[in-house]
Amino acid sequence: MFECKLAEDGQLLALTDGRSAETARFHAVWLRDNAMDEATRAPGNGQRLITLADIPADLRMTGAALSDGVLNITFSGDAGTIAFDPGWLMANRYDRQQGRAVRGWVGPEITCWDRGLNAKLPTASFAALESGGAPLRDWLGALARYGFAHMSDGPVENGALMKVVDLFGYVRETNYGRQFEVRTEINPTNLAYTGLGLQAHTDNPYRDPVPTIQVLYCLESSAAGGDSMVVDGFAAARRLREENEAWFDLLADHCARFEYAGSDDTHLVARRPMIELAPDGELTSVRFNNRSAAPLTDVPFEKMPAYYDAYRRFGEIIDDPAMEVSFRLEPGECFVLDNTRVLHARKAYGGTGHRWLQGCYADRDSLLSRHRVLSRQHTAA
Repeated sequence: MFECKLAEDGQLLALTDGRSAETARFHAVWLRDNAMDEATRAPGNGQRLITLADIPADLRMTGAALSDGVLNITFSGDAGTIAFDPGWLMANRYDRQQGRAVRGWVGPEITCWDRGLNAKLPTASFAALESGGAPLRDWLGALARYGFAHMSDGPVENGALMKVVDLFGYVRETNYGRQFEVRTEINPTNLAYTGLGLQAHTDNPYRDPVPTIQVLYCLESSAAGGDSMVVDGFAAARRLREENEAWFDLLADHCARFEYAGSDDTHLVARRPMIELAPDGELTSVRFNNRSAAPLTDVPFEKMPAYYDAYRRFGEIIDDPAMEVSFRLEPGECFVLDNTRVLHARKAYGGTGHRWLQGCYADRDSLLSRHRVLSRQHTAA
């Protein structure tokens, strides 16, 4: 049961949900802009048919009434009476205490983690994912929540990783090609193509925008060592903030520079904070890659020593074994990660065996879109 009341000469509507006793206020211009009637939104795709210029600046509401669970609002001018779903309005209300005063907040759809996730690694078999439906929905949901997920029992064949990307989106091609080989090379263009151990890092921080999804697929794993590790960059950033808020602010407020010039035809440079926040303080991404760090030139002279202290401590947190989830990839296994959040690493390997992974990049928006569609289909069913 809902109740409504107009206020401030029709400039505001107060809507109360009788079940929760919550009240939310809405401005007339916001309501008109977000109306879902056929004159405002295209029936097929929901895209807006009007512009803000079509809404009078002095718009007000002249009437509001609830009938059979529908809120009917009459606007001044020629807009007439438009029906609204009061439940939808409460779900999209903006008159609420934001609770986001702390910089580095994350939404309820994000779960930060440490090594405790080793006991409940988000994983599924390729056959289950290929069947679609609930298994794929849940796996993509875990990937969105934790920033990475593991897959097992896939085909052991060249290019099999493309079948993984096909489950949710499209390959993002870079200067490394549609896919790249992760194995020892002579005169490698990237340290990933050696047997050296690699510190946890995000890929391609020198690219803007960075590839948001990375897939690493194992085809051979007979060498000693080479275990994979992942670290939640959001958890690391929030731990830094808890330890020293001033250090967190330094890494969030000043841009680092990243650069790659590994071949004659490629020279990439990007300038972004290591810890990136939205204007309201939401933690949106982490860029950390010591191998690709260029000289710091955007930190004020007097703050440079403190910035390096913050940078050092952030690296120590990332390197802390308490922060890492580790696993060994076997042929036919892969992991997919959110490259704007989760750092990945590799232990050194060598000996007489071989280690061969193939990798590629994709975009997170298509992955999240696929998850929303599957979730919507499940709800409709």
